[in-house]
Amino acid sequence: MKIGFAQINPTIGDMPANRDKILTAYRALVAEGADLVLAPELALTGYPPLDLLFESEFIPRNLAALADLAAAIGEVPLVVGYADFHEGTGNAFRNAAAVLENGQVTARVFKSLLPTYDVFDEARYFEPAADVEPVVIRGQKVGITLCEDIWNEAHLPRAYYPHSPVGELVSKGATLILNLSASPFTLGKPQQRLSLISSVARQFDVPIAYCNCTGANDQLVFDGNSLLMGADGLPRLALPAFCESTQTGDLESSPREIIFPQASESLYEALVLGVRDYLRKCGFKTAVLGLSGGIDSAVTACIAAEALGAKNVLGVTMPTRYSSCGSIEDSEKLAYSLGIQLLNIPIARSFDVFQEQFTSIFAGLAPNETEENMQPRLRGMTLMALSNKFGHLVLSTGNKSELAVGYCTLYGDMCGGLAVISDVPKIEIYALARWINRNGEIIPQNTIDKPPSAELKPNQRDQDTLPPYEILDPILRLHVEEQRSCEEIIAQGFDPEIVRWVLRRVRLNEYKRAQAAPGLKVTTRAFGLGRRMPIAHRYEA
Repeated sequence: MKIGFAQINPTIGDMPANRDKILTAYRALVAEGADLVLAPELALTGYPPLDLLFESEFIPRNLAALADLAAAIGEVPLVVGYADFHEGTGNAFRNAAAVLENGQVTARVFKSLLPTYDVFDEARYFEPAADVEPVVIRGQKVGITLCEDIWNEAHLPRAYYPHSPVGELVSKGATLILNLSASPFTLGKPQQRLSLISSVARQFDVPIAYCNCTGANDQLVFDGNSLLMGADGLPRLALPAFCESTQTGDLESSPREIIFPQASESLYEALVLGVRDYLRKCGFKTAVLGLSGGIDSAVTACIAAEALGAKNVLGVTMPTRYSSCGSIEDSEKLAYSLGIQLLNIPIARSFDVFQEQFTSIFAGLAPNETEENMQPRLRGMTLMALSNKFGHLVLSTGNKSELAVGYCTLYGDMCGGLAVISDVPKIEIYALARWINRNGEIIPQNTIDKPPSAELKPNQRDQDTLPPYEILDPILRLHVEEQRSCEEIIAQGFDPEIVRWVLRRVRLNEYKRAQAAPGLKVTTRAFGLGRRMPIAHRYEA
């Protein structure tokens, strides 16, 4: 059987456009000789639809799109993900897949395993399937699964489920497993999925066709990387990452080796796709960001220019008396290298006027972070003025390390509509910068080499306040991503005083992160959708 993969980029809630995208891919794959075509999980609604499912017309519109799609399908079957109603007790909806052929829906199956960890909350909406049964497609017993249905305890944080839908389907005679997926990207996830699908295929001695979506929806990026895996655990087809693709694969073809790109390349492509889709799906065409001459804003500008095109990105440098000449020059060099427009809007006078308002109120009090924070807040107001006047989306440029410990200004440098690199630790920002410069200098070398500084007071350096990033980032990874306690981290050889300071800062700054712009998730545990912490509490990690 020649299997066609419609690795598409759906938009949440745009059922007519998603239907047309699926149909276009289907027709192209049939023209290539496909005997069966797969589309991703919830391809008709987009993933995740979240509480849109509760809107009274949402499920009916998606069912109408399914009926329209079915009417256009010929003798080559299409298996497509959609959302259905569930009658009876339990949740009102089903995460479903339909088999379409000869103008009608010939079979419907429902997702068995509903993830409720990390970014997933499917048990809030969907009722799981009570049992699973193979479907006969072109004379062959086929097991249809949806995303989580194929995951096993060896590749999950822990053993969440008491049964294996794949094992049950194979025991009932399925000789081919289809998996329709909407699996978000994190660093290392494509390799993990390859290992998973290979091990499941070998365990049950059954080939697996895995069709994943691509694109980005809000904080989640989907990488595609669809696969056709032989029963021997060796891949026969691998679709590309971070783009739409239609390809056909045959289980009779020779095994092929899959070589994954280095981490910085995958990270860059994920962030580019995340920015491009966020603006496109939200109706923005252009973006604006502050350029400080620092590495965070430089990397963010590179991502934005790649995602949107240089002509659609506006950089703004907003110097004060504390801004070094080198920082302004680095911003100018970067803008020239990228071909983006750069505005120079000094805020020194505004800063002076603003301070004068508090001359009598602050009399006798030494300057501190109050005056420092006035500067990023004036910059945030400047960027928002440009956003309001010209319709740009403001991109904030803070990294995960700073956001974790609150080394950022609420209503200042946190101002924005999308936090592009908020899930990227500072050390990885430097790795990204070096990767961006791999074929020649785009980010000025001085930006990479100079000590990082907010430049809010004379001779300021990040390390005046923070531990070195080489120490800070591993502590944050252990605490935020692996949920390790203070004592467990200290036991790994870190200075107890530094660990306690870092963890206390993480806890105290939850209120800031609750007000941050949505950020693109690229690690196993990001601030935002996948990490839900109380702001008011007294628990010490």
